[in-house]
Amino acid sequence: MDREVIKRKSTKKIRVGTIYIGGDAPITVQSMTNTKTEDVKSTVEQILKLEECGCDIIRVAVTNVESAEAIKSIKKHIHIPIVADIQFDYRLAIESVKNGADKIRINPGNIGDRQKLIEVVKALKYYGVPLRVGVNSGSLKKELLIKYGMPTAEALVESALEEIRILEELDFQDIVVSIKSSDVITTIKAYELISQKVDYPLHLGVTEAGTLIKSTVKSSIGIGTLLYKGIGDTIRVSITGDPVEEIKVGIELLKSLNLKKSGIDLISCPTCARCNVNLISIAKEIEQRLSNIKEPLKVAVMGCAVNGPGEAKEADIGLAGGNKSFVLFKKGKIERTVGESEAVEVLIQEIKELLKKGSELR
Repeated sequence: MDREVIKRKSTKKIRVGTIYIGGDAPITVQSMTNTKTEDVKSTVEQILKLEECGCDIIRVAVTNVESAEAIKSIKKHIHIPIVADIQFDYRLAIESVKNGADKIRINPGNIGDRQKLIEVVKALKYYGVPLRVGVNSGSLKKELLIKYGMPTAEALVESALEEIRILEELDFQDIVVSIKSSDVITTIKAYELISQKVDYPLHLGVTEAGTLIKSTVKSSIGIGTLLYKGIGDTIRVSITGDPVEEIKVGIELLKSLNLKKSGIDLISCPTCARCNVNLISIAKEIEQRLSNIKEPLKVAVMGCAVNGPGEAKEADIGLAGGNKSFVLFKKGKIERTVGESEAVEVLIQEIKELLKKGSELR
């Protein structure tokens, strides 16, 4: 069955360290550390964990000169581009660039006057570093709040366009744009509007989205809707908690839209009275044990024959529960029956054989 290919709207491509954002480049998944950036050891440890989960770009908060200087040491131990997040003090942006930041993120609403932005741009141009213009609903300029009465999508877009105009007047076009709100509808509308007015790569996210479940829902609706419309080039799922969860949700979001094909795509049913096996714990164990596999493979773990080889026949391999047993199937064809206690090990071994054969064919 042919899968729909989503055509991206932006064509401009920006280099961030060793990768690209925008145009025909793959959509990247980002996160942000929650360690003190100047604590190099802890920050590096967290970034390496995020790398293992598939993080493409990492952002760190730069709150003082020590954290700006720490970027140089952090970069020696990580393998993905690093973005310096700056609030209020433009001088920290300049220091971060000097210490090797691959991109700078500033919020124009709180960075200061035009001259401060000019100084930042001089450093960016000299070192060849791009800038993310990050506009949030919580930091709009007073005049825009007075004009629109509240942080509307139109207010967010006007703020972003004003900052982009200034940057373009300074002959600077290495720009990525984000316009985030904690309100999903406002976020969607704002990105739709800005995508009609600029061709710069767009960084998607719903800001201050909450804890795991709430953020997953809000981000999936907001980011997912925009990506389906071809809007967006890099994403960050904002979760109050372990940033590893941000990467997991972000990758699954891309996979659900056929925008990323690496890793295991696990299909499992919600269970019902027809299920006579401990499907929930088995599915969780299989998911955990396959989490580090990078090759694309669709795996089904189903509770009964109704949801087994029939409904999950597109899966490369799978299990379907019976009476304290499972049938193992591949591409909808039943291979054999295995006991419930051995089902996980049998499936894992079969998957290893499939991946080995695929590697040999390549």
